[in-house]
Amino acid sequence: MVLNLKNLVFTRWRYAIIALILVAAGGYFYLGNNGNSGATLPITSGDFIRKVSVSGTVIATKDVDLGFAANGRISGAYVKVGQRVYAGAVLAQTENGDLVADLAQAKADLSAILSGTRPEEIAVAEISAANAESALVDAIRSAYTASDDAIRNKADQFFTNPRTDPKLSFIVSNVSLKSAIESERADVESALSEWALMTKNLTSANARDSANQAQPYLARVTTLLADANSALNQGIPDQTTSASTISSYITTLATARTSVNSSVSALTTAITTLDSALKNLALKQAGSTEDSIVAQRAVVANAQSALAKTYITAPFTGVVTRMDAKVGEIVSPTTSLISMQSDGIFQIETYIPEVVISDVMVGNSATTTLDAYGSSVEFPARVVAVDPAETIKDGVPAYKTTLAFLKADSRIRSGMTANVVINIGTLTNALVIPSGAVGNKEGKPYVSVYSDGNATNRDVVAGTSPSLGQVEILSGLSAGEVILLTPSP
Repeated sequence: MVLNLKNLVFTRWRYAIIALILVAAGGYFYLGNNGNSGATLPITSGDFIRKVSVSGTVIATKDVDLGFAANGRISGAYVKVGQRVYAGAVLAQTENGDLVADLAQAKADLSAILSGTRPEEIAVAEISAANAESALVDAIRSAYTASDDAIRNKADQFFTNPRTDPKLSFIVSNVSLKSAIESERADVESALSEWALMTKNLTSANARDSANQAQPYLARVTTLLADANSALNQGIPDQTTSASTISSYITTLATARTSVNSSVSALTTAITTLDSALKNLALKQAGSTEDSIVAQRAVVANAQSALAKTYITAPFTGVVTRMDAKVGEIVSPTTSLISMQSDGIFQIETYIPEVVISDVMVGNSATTTLDAYGSSVEFPARVVAVDPAETIKDGVPAYKTTLAFLKADSRIRSGMTANVVINIGTLTNALVIPSGAVGNKEGKPYVSVYSDGNATNRDVVAGTSPSLGQVEILSGLSAGEVILLTPSP
């Protein structure tokens, strides 16, 4: 089958001019009779280097447009167009004094955490815990004193036999309430006795545990006082207890309740203070935890990230090709201000049609000429990348192919037009003839073999088309035979 290589010719875009150039090893085609219809060609076999000729454009190995990652006002612009800079160099920056300070503080806090707690801090924490324990002891004792006074000196005024068989001394319309109060007074009596014994053994060492016991005692006392207040407000005067007496009881009980409620608040506050002091002491004694170190390192990283957004730095060593950053200008992350391209070895970008792309592989050697220096100046190159996906060029699928020059050369510049010849393989001991010498009858290729002044048509098997206008003959011809360049009909 003969491949119609006219499909390889593209006239509307520069990269699409593709030609497969066939170079015979030590031989050439004899055209005879100046290429007329009677011209003949002796068949020879040999090794043929297969090549693809393409046009492309010189590009930098790396190029980039740079801008700031955050809003700000430019405070410094340090490079100019054409200047060579090294990777990491600061090209421009925005105002960042506050961010510099934030980073310094974050680093200082991290250093403090890594250094651990000073002995002086631990001593201060120990004193705070001791003071909190002492304050809790006082709060427990004060709560007991207030509760004892509220019950035995004030509430017991309207009870008979309050410590042994407590009974209200006034009439209450709510019988259930009266019964509950009398039961509560007997219960509180045992609580006050236990509480009194506990306070005798109270020390700073057992203050926290004693506070846990004191709280239920206080709860019983406040419940009794609240219910007694409700009973007094429902009290019915009689011959033994007048209305004025009940009123005085209410006033006295209100004072007792206020005192006890204050004790409840003081005890709660003292417990909270001690718990906080003990926790702080434990933290000081334990030193920095791994979690706290990790958390502070994250704070430092965030501060570094925020500061980094105020700089434009060179991502690689290269040359500045655009510099639009001006001191005092307000900028945003959407604005590109500086462009760079890498120096050193350049690349060539071209597009190769699908009909020959299968023969082009990474590593293929190539020879390049540049329009700027003419066809006599050659630059060696090599294929370094072939895109796996196609790009449609003027309706024809093509594959972007990248070649790299083998060495740096000051004559090569980005944007130059390159003419590249890529070596794609070798046909060994092959018979290759012009495609015009192959005729076709009823779908079968043939050639006209010339011998003793006569031409005889012979069927052949055609292979691939190794170059534009050429075809390989797989069978039907032998080296040494002669064919007509124009087959007989």
